[in-house]
Amino acid sequence: MTMRILVTGASGFVGRRLVSELLRRRVPVRVALRHASGTPAVADASYAQVHAQGLAAADWADAMHGCTHVIHLAARAHVLRESHEDPDLAFHSANVLNSIACAKAAARARVQRFVFASSIGVHGHGTGDTALSVHSAIAPETPYGRSKAAAESGLATVRNDTGLELTVVRPPLVYGPQAPGNFGVLLRAVQRGLPLPLACVTQNRRSFVALDNLVDLLITCIDHPAAANQTFLVSDGEDLSTADLLRRLGRAMNRPARLLPVPPALLQAGAALLGKRDMAQRLLGNLQVDITHTRDTLGWTPPLSVDDGLRRAVAGLQTP
Repeated sequence: MTMRILVTGASGFVGRRLVSELLRRRVPVRVALRHASGTPAVADASYAQVHAQGLAAADWADAMHGCTHVIHLAARAHVLRESHEDPDLAFHSANVLNSIACAKAAARARVQRFVFASSIGVHGHGTGDTALSVHSAIAPETPYGRSKAAAESGLATVRNDTGLELTVVRPPLVYGPQAPGNFGVLLRAVQRGLPLPLACVTQNRRSFVALDNLVDLLITCIDHPAAANQTFLVSDGEDLSTADLLRRLGRAMNRPARLLPVPPALLQAGAALLGKRDMAQRLLGNLQVDITHTRDTLGWTPPLSVDDGLRRAVAGLQTP
């Protein structure tokens, strides 16, 4: 049977790049759409409409027809200013119920493997001195993290009930051209020469993953024999302090990052007063990812270095 990949969430930050790379490798791709109107996400892919009153009630049957594998990226994420009155409910509907419905439809359509993009957030906000591994405790601290952990659990039940092969990938912060979320905020701040009080944040260590590194791993997981029913963590394989990240971003732009020397303890206290503890953790704390299991199981190495990934991210910037 000819391989055909259904990609959900294909209009998103990761999805657009993934579909483009699959097509470059001459892999037939189908993209799921909730609305018949609108501009297609990527040229040269086939499209199938997903009929739904809401994400939790999506009917994936038509989209699955003729597909051999699914990469499920569709999710609610990057909500910088939450407006929903019940964030947990909103994330649960989009990320849990929708994912389970998609997997059940895949099983009924005799899809061979379901690759699910989860999040390192299922393990919590950060780490101490020990890097996270696939054996680390599941301890989500945000509505998004809780929804991804619940989705993983629900998908495991579908796998056990149906025999559908399941592969889970848990990325940390993903960066690249036009990156959304916190990385995009930092990128634009450095681009504009804004002063950032982070020169002293040199002792923390955080893992990131370049968009193209994540895409390469997702494609590897489609049909690698050792990827069936496995969970993989992913990163660039090099951890950075916040100050180092910003300085290397500046070098990629050929302009210095303007960093001011403010003690981390003072930043932490200020963030607590302003109710921004989560933001402080992302800037000041540790979040290290151990990808030994991924390397050893799949024979996979991140194809891009951190500096190459940052240069690609900067290349996608618009002139301010």
